[in-house]
Formats: sequence, C-alpha cells, structure tokens
Amino acid sequence: MFVVAYGTMGGAERLWWLLRHFGHDDCAVIELDAWHGPLSRGDEEIEPAEFTPRPRSDDVIEADELERRRTELVVVDARTPNRWRGEPNQIDKVPGRIRGALNAPWNEPLPPLPEGELVAYCGSGVTATVVLHRLHLAGRDGKLYPGSWSEWEQLGLPKECS
Repeated sequence: MFVVAYGTMGGAERLWWLLRHFGHDDCAVIELDAWHGPLSRGDEEIEPAEFTPRPRSDDVIEADELERRRTELVVVDARTPNRWRGEPNQIDKVPGRIRGALNAPWNEPLPPLPEGELVAYCGSGVTATVVLHRLHLAGRDGKLYPGSWSEWEQLGLPKECS
C-alpha cells in the first residue's frame, strides 16, 4: 500500500519518517498547495491491509553516540534561527544548541550543508524530520537524534549559544 502524507508543521514529514523507520518505504509527502490535480471529499472504501513493523536501527542516533562522535558528524539543528542562536524564548527551558551544530530551519529552504554523515535534531524530534525529508529528496540521507534539544539539555551535554 502506498501512503501519501500531507499536513503542516512537520506532521506529514514525521509520518513519512516513522513509516520508513518501521520498514514501510512505500510512502511520500505531498504539498497540497503545489498539487494541481483533483481532490475529493468524503469517505472512501479502502481495502484493509496488515502492517508488520520492522524497525530500522540505521536511521537514528542516541545522545551518547552523538556526543562521542559530534566532531566527525554534520550536526544540523532544524529549529528556527532565534532558537538555534540560543535567544530566550517561551519554548526552550534552557536556550542553546548542541556544540558545533549548523542551522537548517525546518520552515526555510534547505541551506548548503557540508559533506559527511549527517544528524538532524530539533526541539523534540518532529520538525527535524522535515530537514531529513528534504535531504532525502535531494539524494542525501541522515539520521534523526530523536531526543533532540529537550533531552540534550536535560542530560547537561555540551552546548553553545551565539
């Protein structure tokens, strides 16, 4: 079964990432604003299908490995620039970023990123999947740090602010 996700605020990309993480690669994200084809309303009959999850382990990284390998990875923070810079805000309890992280805001076009093994994170692990989806479309894959900034700062791992 081919799954097409749509939505805003990173939800569609998060579903895309979760489906792939659990072994269902037959999926995509569509931007409805760019769609010029037909749309229909109402209920549709869909034949039931069974899904057997087969979790991957090559698309995530945990905090201890990220900290150990941080200088050899391309670490990308998907949060908005003000949060990446560490400016006080109402979302982050402790402002800052993972030391050495580049900024690729989830709600802006993907900036040029250095070659190398890439890891994306955000505040809680949702909008980083937008960056991972864009990278995938550009022919480059990366790993998700699902603990993201919320876990990193709670563990007291190295951080920086601009």
